[in-house]
Amino acid sequence: MPQRVDRVAHALSLRGHGGSPVSKPLNKCTIADYVDDVRSVAATLPVTPVLVGHSMGVFVVQKYLETSNAPAAVLVSSAPPRSFLIISLWTTRNHPGLTGKAIATRKHLSLFPTTAHVRQMHFCAHTPEPIVEQCFARLQEESSRVLGVDMGLLNVVRTRRVTTPTLVLEAADAMWGRRPARELARAYRTEAEFFPNMGHNMMLEPGWQAVAERTLGWLADQGL
Repeated sequence: MPQRVDRVAHALSLRGHGGSPVSKPLNKCTIADYVDDVRSVAATLPVTPVLVGHSMGVFVVQKYLETSNAPAAVLVSSAPPRSFLIISLWTTRNHPGLTGKAIATRKHLSLFPTTAHVRQMHFCAHTPEPIVEQCFARLQEESSRVLGVDMGLLNVVRTRRVTTPTLVLEAADAMWGRRPARELARAYRTEAEFFPNMGHNMMLEPGWQAVAERTLGWLADQGL
């Protein structure tokens, strides 16, 4: 009989997100600031944690791992390099007015005025509407410095510096397609795994249990 492993999960709220304070305008926060948040929380834990990141959080996890070690990392529906440019091109084609407003005001939420817009970018077509509505109600702004500068220009991930074993999971219906996940997995000498009938917010979609079970199974394979 396999030995039971007790795991404790900690959810980090980055500065300026949720109820976490921030000492400067959110738009001036950088990826380095977010990495410092991860490092400060990891330092308080009794053991070195496995890191799980989603979307922009995948970028933060990778930047952390450039200079710090972890037993393993799970990268869930990663925001692709130059993601703000990719999203801007998509929204310019489909919603040019919203894109212009978001760029002019540096307010990312301008891209999501209704639940329908949230569904287009973050969920698959058959996700129950209450789930989309709950996500819409909790949306908040993100740093324009992080989205528009750090992630695509000044502070890209140096994957060769990352030696941590990684699991790359992606939604089959992610807005930007499968290519970014495959390229990310290739950089870490592994293969991306895709989950059908899921959009970008995989942890909120029906069927999230399959993502969780795959994560736990992979960690067990790593002896964790």
